[in-house]
Amino acid sequence: MAVIAPPELPPLSPADKGRVTLLYHFARLQMPAVKLSEPAFLTHLQRTLRIFLPKAPGPLSWAGYLEGLYAVDWLVCVGCLDGQNAAWEALFNARTGRSDCLLVDALRARAVRLYPRNEERQDTAVTEFWSNLIAPESEGTLPVLARYDGQRPLAPWLIRVFQNWHLSKLRQTTGVTALPDDEIALPMDAPKANGSDRWHETFVSAAREWLGTIDDDERLLLGLRWRYRLSQREAAKLFNLNEGTLTRRTDKLRDRALEHVGGKLIAEGWAGDDLEDFVLTELGALLTDDPRLSADQLGRLLAAKGKALPAE
Repeated sequence: MAVIAPPELPPLSPADKGRVTLLYHFARLQMPAVKLSEPAFLTHLQRTLRIFLPKAPGPLSWAGYLEGLYAVDWLVCVGCLDGQNAAWEALFNARTGRSDCLLVDALRARAVRLYPRNEERQDTAVTEFWSNLIAPESEGTLPVLARYDGQRPLAPWLIRVFQNWHLSKLRQTTGVTALPDDEIALPMDAPKANGSDRWHETFVSAAREWLGTIDDDERLLLGLRWRYRLSQREAAKLFNLNEGTLTRRTDKLRDRALEHVGGKLIAEGWAGDDLEDFVLTELGALLTDDPRLSADQLGRLLAAKGKALPAE
């Protein structure tokens, strides 16, 4: 059997080394209880960059990877892999967004939807998942946390891995091909016949292209409404606008997304009746993951306006 060589890392320039050092000290300030030497920090960065390289849409530099890194979430993950209690405490206490729901509660809620009226299976599903965070499910596979690339928020990513992992198990029993457990993030109420891998991939390509056409204010609006789930009133206050004006901007942005992304899907042969529902359902997950809408990037955009980022 052929051995697949790991992806070759981009060169680490002196400027990149400076960025790594700066990020190392930033992470230490944010989570001083998680102990990690600078050489170990770089080793883990190289490992997670190798995980992300095959998924990157094009050539990737160290600067590009570090720009999209969720540094604190990444450090929590690395600390858990290294067996540090402080990191595990942070993960157990992780919140899943503005809903303020604990990660463990969010996993339990997903288990209830996956295994309705089966409390024993619901409990087992959550327990099994926690055990596989640092222990591989089978020989030759990686534990869940060792698959994290740092380019998305950790708690929502774990929820999606949990969901897809159990969807795979359920589908195996019915002869349906299992989903990859860390890449395709299907909503619980998935689109019907048109929600295939092909449409997901077409959607992702079109949506990322569309994100490249909007300006910083529009990206900030998307981030505040989707990532942080701000109300119209809260977002309007940050933009110093009245709610009616912001509503019109939001509607225009939504219409442009539907026109661009929907047009690409139709050009590829989409014939379903639920195009708008499919686009808007999938768009939420992509907006949460895209580095252009990362917490750091949104923070910089808000700082330019003299505003502060809301706490997640």
